[in-house]
Amino acid sequence: MAYKVLLVEDDTQIVEMLQGYLEKEGYDVTAALNGVDGLIRFGQDHFDLVIVDIMMPQLDGIEVIKQIRNQSAVPVIIMSAKDGDVEKAIGLGFGADDYIAKPFSLIEVSARIKAMIRRATMYSNPETSVLQDQAPEFKVLNFGDLCIDLDNYSARKSEMDLKLTAKEFEILKLFATNPNRVFTKAQIYRWIWNDEYYGDENVINVHIRRLREKIEDEPSNPRYIKTLWGIGYKWDGQ
Repeated sequence: MAYKVLLVEDDTQIVEMLQGYLEKEGYDVTAALNGVDGLIRFGQDHFDLVIVDIMMPQLDGIEVIKQIRNQSAVPVIIMSAKDGDVEKAIGLGFGADDYIAKPFSLIEVSARIKAMIRRATMYSNPETSVLQDQAPEFKVLNFGDLCIDLDNYSARKSEMDLKLTAKEFEILKLFATNPNRVFTKAQIYRWIWNDEYYGDENVINVHIRRLREKIEDEPSNPRYIKTLWGIGYKWDGQ
């Protein structure tokens, strides 16, 4: 069965080009030309991945992502002609998993989609996960008031469920199952995004910041995810 992709983009030329290419690649693509229509279509079907443009009429991409995240952890890729750090930080901060700058290569888009769907499929099937062999004897990890359920892919803090995106949980699991091991940003990117790292630190920085905001009592003075300046990060939970 073909993977279903929802493409929310107001530029008809981009829609025709990208939809035609992805359908030739074997994807089932549903297109929406504005944010409102995108949310309506998202509610009418199940999608394996969503691609959202940032600047759109009626409802911008950021609001679309926020509303999608209120009901689903589906992988989301944002597209924008603005490729500055601020634009990326805003988009990723609201729950996007990856970012593609316009103009883009169709081959690059296809590769990003394949990698993200592959990771999402492994994420939803723990017996095939590349992380499963790191700590097979553990099902639930407890660190003070933080509880991480590896089987159910969920986390709780002080008995409150944490709303983590797929990428946030994968990063959390990578750290928590490897306490005191130092990971460079390149290692984190290759492991979580299953792609080569080209030095775009912003993607890693934003995800770490968002994860800290959800699991730490004091995100600016983290207890669990420690920064080793110039090197990377490590999990310091006991």
